[in-house]
Amino acid sequence: MPQNLKPLTALRFLAAMWVVCFHFWPNLSAVMPAFVAKGYLGVELFFVLSGFILSHVYLENFKSGRFSYRNFLWARLARIYPLHIAIIAGLALLIGGLAVAGVHAGDKLIIWSSLPAHLTLTQAWGLAPLGGWNHPSWSISAEWFAYLTFPAFALAASLLWNRPRLAAMLAAVLLVAMYIVFPMLTGLSLTSATILWGALRIVPCFALGCAMWLMWRHGFVASRPAALALSAVSVAVLMGAIMTACPDYVIVLACAGLILGLGAAAHHGSSLLSHSALVYLGEVSFAVYMVCIPWQLVYVEGLQKFAHIDASHMPVFLWLGLFVGVIPVAMLAHHGVEKPMRDLMRRVHFTKRQKVDVWSRLRLQPARPAAD
Repeated sequence: MPQNLKPLTALRFLAAMWVVCFHFWPNLSAVMPAFVAKGYLGVELFFVLSGFILSHVYLENFKSGRFSYRNFLWARLARIYPLHIAIIAGLALLIGGLAVAGVHAGDKLIIWSSLPAHLTLTQAWGLAPLGGWNHPSWSISAEWFAYLTFPAFALAASLLWNRPRLAAMLAAVLLVAMYIVFPMLTGLSLTSATILWGALRIVPCFALGCAMWLMWRHGFVASRPAALALSAVSVAVLMGAIMTACPDYVIVLACAGLILGLGAAAHHGSSLLSHSALVYLGEVSFAVYMVCIPWQLVYVEGLQKFAHIDASHMPVFLWLGLFVGVIPVAMLAHHGVEKPMRDLMRRVHFTKRQKVDVWSRLRLQPARPAAD
């Protein structure tokens, strides 16, 4: 198995909570800080991480011809699909229960025309223009697009196997070009592309993650001090870019540098972001991201129904309950649905059937002595 890069697992949790804070902040009725306002870029951080980690796990096998596309897709489906389906079912039950209680909260969620796209993980391919259901799931639809096209990313990485700097430069150029050209063509920023263009939004970030892994594999960051320095500089650039309102692609490039730095730090033996609690939260991060909107719905509607509190002007202590409460809810989803169903699905392995030449086997067997 490839080296376990624990800091990158922990980074997933930080990315998830960045997105959660962005979604929950309007309930606080306070001026949104610049860092929180850029929380939507936590999704880009996830996408770059995805390209890096999948390259880390699969690219060596791809290059050596030992890559099984069918097993790869099944493992990826086991990772994202069970919790996605469980949340769709849970939302339908929740909206029904709220309706019985006299709370009508499903007008923008239960959109039946979008359900087929959600069930096939194609809701971010322009096939569910009305949205609905669990909005954050658009990102796993984009991830599914990247999984389906992974051989193309892997082939490009293989062609640039010994030229990691060129790979990183080309990926960065692709990222910047798409962030500049996309608004010219659509009138929308690329980071606002979700249900209509989400599958396109992941492409430059995923490619950048693959390129960062090539840099990591070739030892671009050659020592622990250099890795820690790169991580610190990347955080400084990220925060500086946010505070000075730099284009989003500058922040995404800083995130890529942070991923490379943390990956190199782990490789050289650093314990940065490797505490078991942080790594565990990183394992739960997918559930954090997926349950945040359903949890917000339950919490907000509960306050309005039973405490008669305006959900757009929550007191700070109640908002902290909303923000921190998503973690135990995610733990329940992770251990109750995500992990057991993932493990169950991954017990199914696909192997190539080998043809057996019976006559060759018979010819190779030694002759038996004649019976008396």
